[in-house]
Formats: sequence, C-alpha cells, structure tokens
Amino acid sequence: MTSLLTIPSNNPSPQWQPATWADYERSRDGMIEGAGRLFFNQGYLWIDMGGEGINHARFNRLLGLVLFIWFSQKSAQAYDDLGGCQLEKTHHQAAAPDAVVYIGEDFPQWEEGDSRFVNLDRWRVPDLVAEVADTTLASDLDEKKQLYAALGIAEYWVVDVKGLRVLAFRLDAAGRYQEIDVSIALTGLPIELLTQTLAQLAQGMSNSRAAQWFGQQINPTV
Repeated sequence: MTSLLTIPSNNPSPQWQPATWADYERSRDGMIEGAGRLFFNQGYLWIDMGGEGINHARFNRLLGLVLFIWFSQKSAQAYDDLGGCQLEKTHHQAAAPDAVVYIGEDFPQWEEGDSRFVNLDRWRVPDLVAEVADTTLASDLDEKKQLYAALGIAEYWVVDVKGLRVLAFRLDAAGRYQEIDVSIALTGLPIELLTQTLAQLAQGMSNSRAAQWFGQQINPTV
C-alpha cells in the first residue's frame, strides 16, 4: 500500500506523489470540508492544503461575478457554477477546480444516497473549468492541464494572478489543449477582455467594481 508523504508547509509548489485510488479516497474522506483540495491523475496525488490568500480569493470571486454578468447580459442559456466541487472519474482522475461551469440544463443534481461529489461516470463533464493561479501557475499549466485534458473537458482557463492575464485553452480532436483568443464556451467572449478586467484590480479597484467595468464593456448601453 502506498504511504503518502506529508507536504511540507514551507514548500509553496505542488507535490505530486505516487498513490492509488484507495489512497485518494482515504485522503478525501479524512479531509474536513473546505480544508484543502485534492487532485488525482493516473496514480499520482496532490493534496493542496494551502489556505486561500487575499489575491486568490479576490480574483476567484471576480471570475464568478464575470460569469454571472456574461450569462445575464449575453447568453440566453442557463449555467450552473459549482465553484470548487470535486470531480471524480472513478479509479482514474479527480480534481477540484476553482470554477466548474455547466452550460445548459443538464447539470449534475444531488439525490439522497448519492456521493457529495460529481461522479463523471454518471454525469457529463463540465463545459468549462478554471484555475486561479496565485502560487500554482506551473502546475496549472502542466499537470492540471494534462488532468483536465484527460477528463475531456472542452475548455480550460488559467487566471494568472501575478501576470494579470487569462490563458484559455480548447481541446482539439487529438485530445490536446490549444490556446485560444476567443472563448467557445462563452460564445464570442474575447479572452483579452478578461485580461483587461483583471488589470482593473491592479489599479486598486474592488472585484465588484471590476465586474461592473466588465459589464460595461460587453454591453455599453446598460
């Protein structure tokens, strides 16, 4: 049985460790809700026990506000934002992205007796997931990118906090992510506009004001 190592608290970089699915389940079931995030991909586990900092929290909430404004003003489709809900493909992959977005009416529903998590053996994969990268940019652009591609998630965003930019990727027919300039999931949304919205925070604007600014750009008449 694989013995999981403790991630040193003074090491800010992700530590992917060899593990079994049973190791993942024990770690998941022993974790207090909200105390950390778990990622598993084909025999490797990462336990993210870092507390959420100011920048991560501010940018993360801005992302949620931007999604709400976009779908309120530019799309007639329903969407369901499941935040950092755990996604599981039994024995193969598990992840807790910062944003889990289902577009359309057929989003996961919890029923009595079900797992608390999104079982991807039962439900379709999200249309979009996103990571807010404050201290985890290298992993978000490497191991997690590979993980979300393996799950078949069509679109993946990385919000680079320090670089004040959004990197967006779309899954191609070969199962590889290719960088895109315009979102497919949020039809027609320029990724550069998301980057410009992040820049408002660097000027001392609150995330609610930055979201309002975003709304004015996509619908100047409002």
